[in-house]
Amino acid sequence: MKLPVNRRVDESHHAETADGLSVWYTIQVSPHSRIQEAIFERTDRVPSDEECRRWLRLLIVGAVATEAPGMPGATTRRFEAFERSPEREAPLA
Repeated sequence: MKLPVNRRVDESHHAETADGLSVWYTIQVSPHSRIQEAIFERTDRVPSDEECRRWLRLLIVGAVATEAPGMPGATTRRFEAFERSPEREAPLA
C-alpha cells in the first residue's frame, strides 16, 4: 500500500485488543477536506461486521465510513470517510 505523502503512520495510530484485533486509524487533513481511515486486521480470520462497527462508531466522527474493496482471502478490512468543504476549494477555471 502506498501512503500519501502527508500521512505518517506509526505505532501511535495502532491498538490491539486482548482477543487479537489490530486497529489502525489515520486522518489526512488539507485546507478543504479530511479523510479518516480505519483498518481492522486479524491473523486468524476476517474481522466481523459487529467488531468493525463497534470501533467505527468510536473512530469515525462526523462522517459515514464506507468499506474499501479488499484482496480475496485477506484478513484485513479498511474503511474510509471523506469530508469536503466546497466553500474552501479553489474555483475551477
